[in-house]
Amino acid sequence: MKACGSYKPGLALIAQGAKQVVLGSDIYRYGGADYLLTSIDLPVTTQIIEASVEKPYLSMIFHIDTARIADLIERVGNERTPSATRGMAVSTLTPQLEDAAIRLLQLLGTPRDIPALLPLIEQELIYRLLTGPQSGRLRQMAIADSQSHQVSRACIWLKEHYALPLKIEELAHRVSMSVSSLHHHFKAITAMSPMQYQKQLRLQEARRLMLEEMLDAGSAGHQVGYESQSQFSREYARQFGEPPLRDVGRVRRSLMDRLTGGMEILSEG
Repeated sequence: MKACGSYKPGLALIAQGAKQVVLGSDIYRYGGADYLLTSIDLPVTTQIIEASVEKPYLSMIFHIDTARIADLIERVGNERTPSATRGMAVSTLTPQLEDAAIRLLQLLGTPRDIPALLPLIEQELIYRLLTGPQSGRLRQMAIADSQSHQVSRACIWLKEHYALPLKIEELAHRVSMSVSSLHHHFKAITAMSPMQYQKQLRLQEARRLMLEEMLDAGSAGHQVGYESQSQFSREYARQFGEPPLRDVGRVRRSLMDRLTGGMEILSEG
């Protein structure tokens, strides 16, 4: 089953199984031999593509503090930061990065070690990324006047005000960019235009409102900023493959079937 949500700046590792992430028109697939790096807030659609009862999907996400990146850049050398690149990438997992991630998880078994060792392992993880093939993306995250940082500010504003009409000139002014520069770099980093990014946020929130808060399609569409119900239904179907009522009904039935199946297994046991 496909799920929607936002990926924040961070490192995603899979211990078992595989996953697919759709960003705009880009598709990223990764499993146990890879890692997914996200350098900016991005609305995505995800799907677990490899899992079973015997081997369930297991993963971990490590959120990255940009302040720690800036501190490490000074230590490893402030190389020239490349121009804006896509805010998501898949790379091969190295033994050093895997070892640090395993030690991070092992801290859960020794809580008293966490205050002393967690900062050290977090620093090592960032260092491994900063000296690896995705170094440029991390540097973009940490440098305040980089295009990535400016686009990140635009994304934050859109997430906080997604229900408002988008005025691209005002958004460009807020992040100190020209309209043409904002369009160019925003799409280079997020794989979407600002308008498409806002639309993704609106549709994902509308779906959440219908599934979790039981709102009807009309109320959900209106709450996220749609004035036209027909436009909301068209764009929703384009995004999720079905009109709102059909999609939400299918997801609810799927969840109910899983719940019922789990209860039957417990009963038999």
